[in-house]
Amino acid sequence: MERLKDKVIVITGAAMGLGYAAALEAAKNGALLSLVDYNGESLEKSKADILAQYPQTRIRISVTDVSEEAVVKQYVDDTIAEFGRIDGFYNNAGIEGRQAPMVDYDLDVFKKVVDINLMGVYYGMKYIIPVMQKQEYGRIVNVASVGGIRGVMNQTPYVATKHAVSGITKTAALEYGKFGISTNAIAPGAILTPMVAEAFRQVNPEDPKAAETVYAQANPTKRLGLPEEVGKLVVFLLSEDCSYVNGQIIAIDGGQSNSYGNV
Repeated sequence: MERLKDKVIVITGAAMGLGYAAALEAAKNGALLSLVDYNGESLEKSKADILAQYPQTRIRISVTDVSEEAVVKQYVDDTIAEFGRIDGFYNNAGIEGRQAPMVDYDLDVFKKVVDINLMGVYYGMKYIIPVMQKQEYGRIVNVASVGGIRGVMNQTPYVATKHAVSGITKTAALEYGKFGISTNAIAPGAILTPMVAEAFRQVNPEDPKAAETVYAQANPTKRLGLPEEVGKLVVFLLSEDCSYVNGQIIAIDGGQSNSYGNV
């Protein structure tokens, strides 16, 4: 079954990690793809890798810094010019920043995390929602985090922005559900992506694998998640099957968030 047959799907942060995994799964499910990332070289490689596996896929790419409003508008306009519509939006681009106690956090890094993780998410919604309103159809999947449903030590701006993403998601669901637009967010735990690998390197520079192993022991599954597992959830939320799921923050973390109370 091709859940996204001929659906136009925009994916930010598509060059690697959760963005690439979702793009690959969307291609497998018949989507037309508009892929966005700030790293042009990696984005070209992702496009080539997807086409090697699913050569029938139509793909356009946009090298874009999502923290800049004008270029976000441009990738939306370019997607409409090429495909004529936008059916789904995986609002995924984000960074972790640095790990440091709250009062010691570098303000320049703090502001960069806010610009990308919060403003980048908002800009994408600002320009894609009106397109979906005219169509009276759309699926938006924002990326929060387990850091968007609980606190995480030494990651103040990341946690603050991911909580904000959760709030934006719930508000958009209330405001735009009547237009046939479903807005949800996923809250991944520790998934084996390059960003998470870098976090483990910061925790234990000499043996990041040991840090990963220690972290996994607190998970009910005793392992970290895989990007392709997240990709499958994203494709479901972008599909027709998600017609009555709206305004939800869905944890995908092996059940670990249940240790911290209700999501």
